[in-house]
Amino acid sequence: MTTPALSLENVTCTFVSRDDRTQRYTAVRDTTLTIEPGEFVSVVGPTGCGKSTLLNVSAGLLAPSTGTVRVFGAPLEGINTRAGYMFQAEALMPWRNALDNVIAGLEFRGMPGAQAVAEGEEWLRRVGLGGFGDRYPHQLSGGMRKRVSLAQTLILDPDIILMDEPFSALDVQTRQLMENEVLDLWAAKRKAVLFITHDLDEAIAMSDRVVVLSAGPGTRPIGEFNIDLPRPRDVAEVRNQPRFVELHAAIWDVLREEVLKGYAQQRKVA
Repeated sequence: MTTPALSLENVTCTFVSRDDRTQRYTAVRDTTLTIEPGEFVSVVGPTGCGKSTLLNVSAGLLAPSTGTVRVFGAPLEGINTRAGYMFQAEALMPWRNALDNVIAGLEFRGMPGAQAVAEGEEWLRRVGLGGFGDRYPHQLSGGMRKRVSLAQTLILDPDIILMDEPFSALDVQTRQLMENEVLDLWAAKRKAVLFITHDLDEAIAMSDRVVVLSAGPGTRPIGEFNIDLPRPRDVAEVRNQPRFVELHAAIWDVLREEVLKGYAQQRKVA
């Protein structure tokens, strides 16, 4: 038995209202989730169910109200320094060009400038942006900015990669290119990945395992599916395989009711 790269053990996250301290909202309740070294795990669930909360807990940006987070067996205290986090929203600094954005983390670690630049240029080439290092974020397309963000995350060689719907704002063609890019880069080093997405097709096409969360409040895992599609995969072609269709039907059968519950809750709030 290997030690999980990341494990959440009976995690509950309860928030107190800023306006009324007596009002509490439990986003996540008694959730246990593990990701093995080299495993690609996607989490799907209704909008607002707490998926990003679990990711923030895994990154050490949010301490759980109860429960334990472990990183390679050690309790997580503070920021998870063994994880890289690729956010849904762009985290690029607009006053720095693509290369300077990519190497920012290396500079913060104290790497000599020439070495950082050499590694940054290599990572830009890996994500298909060789020759674009002098461009600023406003000079890049949405897909290009996502590639810069990907290089910015992976250049630090994290043992765990946390991704929060990183491609949701992209058009279909660019999104599939980025998904394949991530799979190729992941296959090279097989780091543990926790991937948050609303897109069930994306989850199945990319993952070793898909975890389904219930509608909130008090979300928790209600289904777990091993994705036994052969690798390497092309995210567009794999969707045509009969086994993909079977898996999609099985997971959607669990997810459908929770999506309807989440939608009904949002209508009440509106």
